[in-house]
Amino acid sequence: MILTLVEHVDGRPERLSLEALTLAGKLAAASGEPLHTVSFGGGAREAAQQLTGRGVDVAHVVEDDRLSAFAPVAWAATVSQLIASLGSSIVLAAGSDRGNEVMAHVGARTDLPLAANCTEVVPGEPFRLTRQRWAGSLLEDATLDAPTRLLTIAPHAVAVEDAVDNAAQPAIEPFSPTLTDEDLLVAVVRRLAPDRSGISLTDARVVVGGGRGVGSAEAFSELEELAAVLGAAVGVSRVVTSAGWRPHSQQIGQTGLRIAPDLYIACGISGAIQHIVGAKAAKRILAINTDRDAPIMSVADYAVIGDLHQVVPAITAEIRRVTGR
Repeated sequence: MILTLVEHVDGRPERLSLEALTLAGKLAAASGEPLHTVSFGGGAREAAQQLTGRGVDVAHVVEDDRLSAFAPVAWAATVSQLIASLGSSIVLAAGSDRGNEVMAHVGARTDLPLAANCTEVVPGEPFRLTRQRWAGSLLEDATLDAPTRLLTIAPHAVAVEDAVDNAAQPAIEPFSPTLTDEDLLVAVVRRLAPDRSGISLTDARVVVGGGRGVGSAEAFSELEELAAVLGAAVGVSRVVTSAGWRPHSQQIGQTGLRIAPDLYIACGISGAIQHIVGAKAAKRILAINTDRDAPIMSVADYAVIGDLHQVVPAITAEIRRVTGR
């Protein structure tokens, strides 16, 4: 049996969890094993219902009020108990902050090895996988030998497949873990929501990014205007947040967000490896830079060698002319 941790927000499964579930479904189909999921807290049942058509046979919901907030040790205790009761052969989670933390605790509790941030998994004996190392700058081919394989899936390494129409809804089964006071010592007690008035960087189909070459906080108005006509989100490199020009919530990279848009327009960004790690899942990258030898040119699909303060307004004007926006 294959078990997948599905994170959700108010009953809506997270995209990264659906990526992990897509890979889990392929492993289940290849092995003939049933596919189960587990979700926590309020909205877990609603999230389970939205998994219809994704190959899930059984969705376990943990509706314990104590676990509605993120409690990594308690979540891990629950997953460990499910592994023991169900006899799971493979357990997957998204390579998110939560997924990696919970699965690390699961590995410690069960004395099982964990392969984190996998990009490809080939079942069999031996169990072969490829995973990201050094913040995604290196890919490692490895084998995993354990009675239960614990995996997390690197963000945006697997494309989410559409749900199958007219498929049966998974059976929903409540699960009540046995928890100690120690399991509940660490939990989220308060959440400060970021400004969601604009388009989310992690969901945007187009992202306009700005780096040191933008020059100042005020100069980002040109990028904001381009983003507005494209229906895009604005992202930045680390140096921009360090300078205080833009908030950290817009940072793309190893210590920021990882994006996977259809198009990433990188303006005045040199392309340090830490930034490339955050943008490498973009389907197309357009770099606008005066330096033709900037590192970002090695990963860009298209490049404009020129002053972004001339190029970006020109692109915006042309889009307005063509679309009438």
